[in-house]
Amino acid sequence: MPLHIQRDIREIEGILNEVLNTKCPPVGRCRLLSSGFGTAHSLNVAEEISGHKECLGCGNCVDICPLLLREPSRREKTAQRTSMVLESIVGDDCDLCDACILVCPQVDTTIKNYVVSRRMVEVMPRLEQKIGDDEEPDLDLFIEEAISGD
Repeated sequence: MPLHIQRDIREIEGILNEVLNTKCPPVGRCRLLSSGFGTAHSLNVAEEISGHKECLGCGNCVDICPLLLREPSRREKTAQRTSMVLESIVGDDCDLCDACILVCPQVDTTIKNYVVSRRMVEVMPRLEQKIGDDEEPDLDLFIEEAISGD
């Protein structure tokens, strides 16, 4: 959970949009733009992590990435589950869906709210265009499985 006093979006909006428009998983850079880690996080760790911005390695971003769900062989390259690993195994193949930002416990809710309110309107039509695309057959299968509940 981020600190109670979080980054003002107006102060970082320019760089945040640049990060969100870069063809690479944005979670690590959004975490660095955040205020740092709060003391109330439920993770049981021995050292004091309040205010730190390092990746905890929770793996939420790796687990939610639709590209890795479509191409699980990429996950087999390493057992690590950090945002840096996500960037290295996804790279510029990123769907720019911003799901990794939304599940990261270290990204400020102000950034998450910005992504949901300002960016999701752009993301959904872009992903929708890939449905039925012959170059993205796995996306169609992924959507069919999600709808059928398998």
